Amino acid sequence: MNIAVVNSFMNDAHREKIRAAAAAHQMNVAFYTSVDEALPHMADVDIIYAAATGGGHKLAQAAPHLKWFCSVSAGVDPILRAGVLPESCLVSNSSGAYGVTIAEHLVMVTLMLLRRYPEYDAFIRSHTWRNDLQLRSILGSRVTIVGTGDIGTRYAERIQSFQPAAIIGINRTGRKRSPVYDEVVKQDELESYLPKTDILVLCLPGTKQTTNMISRERLAMLPESAYLINVGRGNSIDQTALVEALNAGRLAGAALDVMAKEPIPEDDPLWTAKNVILTPHCSGKMTLAYTRDKTVAMFCEDLEHFVKQEPLVHAVKRDLGY
Repeated sequence: MNIAVVNSFMNDAHREKIRAAAAAHQMNVAFYTSVDEALPHMADVDIIYAAATGGGHKLAQAAPHLKWFCSVSAGVDPILRAGVLPESCLVSNSSGAYGVTIAEHLVMVTLMLLRRYPEYDAFIRSHTWRNDLQLRSILGSRVTIVGTGDIGTRYAERIQSFQPAAIIGINRTGRKRSPVYDEVVKQDELESYLPKTDILVLCLPGTKQTTNMISRERLAMLPESAYLINVGRGNSIDQTALVEALNAGRLAGAALDVMAKEPIPEDDPLWTAKNVILTPHCSGKMTLAYTRDKTVAMFCEDLEHFVKQEPLVHAVKRDLGY
């Protein structure tokens, strides 16, 4: 069998780890740093280890014998949406590798919003010395986390020490997988919790069910003092309605690492919305060593299961999209 590894983050230790895992089962492995470099070599590839985003669908489409697509990214919606995978092709992702880095990003922007960083930043940039804004705290706040997988739960674990009034989890099944949540309910109960939310955090995958989940109507259900943070998918929020709510003071602030369109168009009003913290989809990526090491370890772990025809630990359910 032939493995194609397509990414630019690998160091010598990563490549050696994968080579050793492949050699143990008489598999061939080739490393490529870009989709364009790899595309001409896909004809005989059985396993692709690459990002589902940024051209992953092109790799899959060029590999007629593909048996397993292992995504370096947590999200796999681009390749599923493209409909290019053979029916029998297994899909796995790297959910579990990004929790640490994205949770730390979430803690950072939560504190920046509560301590009114956008406003203080504007003061400093205009050479205005002012330090009298009333601040808020995670202490006593009601936090609602939509998406209780690795990312949402890692964030919940970290903010628990700040003593929020409650940490509520929202997911598809209502199943409580971690004691860090005071309560976990199904997604169809979201609306009853929005009016009681101080900090709404979205850690959602990209699926049909999550598209426009935070609609104009649901944004209006949040208190004017609420903050919204999104590290999942940009299309889970009605972005036009969000900008309007921010500018009208119907929402205290927002922090977005994902947007409806990326990069943000130059004339998009999101750039200048009031009390918004924008980051260029950088909360995850491969910029933390822990993430890089973890995703390689996960691939090698599932390679053993693949060879033994056992269920993959990090398998994606194609019907659900995660």
